Amino acid sequence: MRATVKDVARRAGVSPKTVSNVMNGIVQVSAPTRLRVEQAMAELDYVPNLSARGLRNGRSGVIALALPDLATPYSAEVAHHIVEVAHEQGWIVQIEETGSDPQREQELMTRARSNLIDGLILNPVVLDESAVKVGVALPPVVLLGEVTQQLADRVFVDSLGAARDMTLALAKTGRKRIAVLGTTQGRGSAAAILRTQGYEAAMDSLGIPRDESLLIPCEKWTPETAAKALGAFLDTNPVPDALFCFTDSMAIGALSVLWKRGLRVPEDIAVAGFDDIADGRYAVPSLTTVSFDKRTMASEALRLLTERMGDRAHGQRVVSVEYSIVERDSSGA
Repeated sequence: MRATVKDVARRAGVSPKTVSNVMNGIVQVSAPTRLRVEQAMAELDYVPNLSARGLRNGRSGVIALALPDLATPYSAEVAHHIVEVAHEQGWIVQIEETGSDPQREQELMTRARSNLIDGLILNPVVLDESAVKVGVALPPVVLLGEVTQQLADRVFVDSLGAARDMTLALAKTGRKRIAVLGTTQGRGSAAAILRTQGYEAAMDSLGIPRDESLLIPCEKWTPETAAKALGAFLDTNPVPDALFCFTDSMAIGALSVLWKRGLRVPEDIAVAGFDDIADGRYAVPSLTTVSFDKRTMASEALRLLTERMGDRAHGQRVVSVEYSIVERDSSGA
């Protein structure tokens, strides 16, 4: 005979409701109680009937995570933490790549509205091109990143403040010609715009005149495109004192170009990134970066999404994840 929730509850010495809470992950259950329930489930070889559970509570037990580019180390680390936290809370995570395509975002929201998924964690790049907009009926959704809007709950890192502080950190040893890699031409991503503004705010506060030639555009934030953009810049411009790359992945591409040209880091040029991915810590030289706790970001996103599922009417909630400047060998720390 197939074990039931009541069998698990009897074995664990708890109520069937507590067993349900452990499986759903919606209501917090103490660690000892959760352990007893999970042990009872294992001993009885209990397999939840997800279809029946979904019919009873209107939920599938599945949430979706949609990121623009799953090939980047940053996306991989964010996805890892969200899946890990979601698993601890009893959720199954469906991972999608949007390619910054609003049509893919729209398809995911349609699935959520039709109860195929219970909610969505989405990382849009440009709000004007996102499926999250005024007039669209939103399912439970939490946005990751710098896109500013009043429509959905959001978890973000202060890109403007972090870019300002990184620029000031690079300048404190007397470096004045500081270039940035990752700016956009025309309408760009929210992150690129804010990080450029933070860099410019720091240069203004230092009394260093702005130099448009030090803004190096790079539409796709990958090591390959960053290497190509920096190479083209160095072909026609003097070597700057420092280079602030808008992601660690771009900074790793930049380090390769500088090494091939015989430029020493940080003696000839300091280099910094943003995101504190594992690859940057083990680069040679190790990468100075903007660091923030990705597990905290994941936990906050899951918390907001769970609260939104329980109450669709409450106002927008926004959480800012703290950041720090981590100085390593690439800037002469």
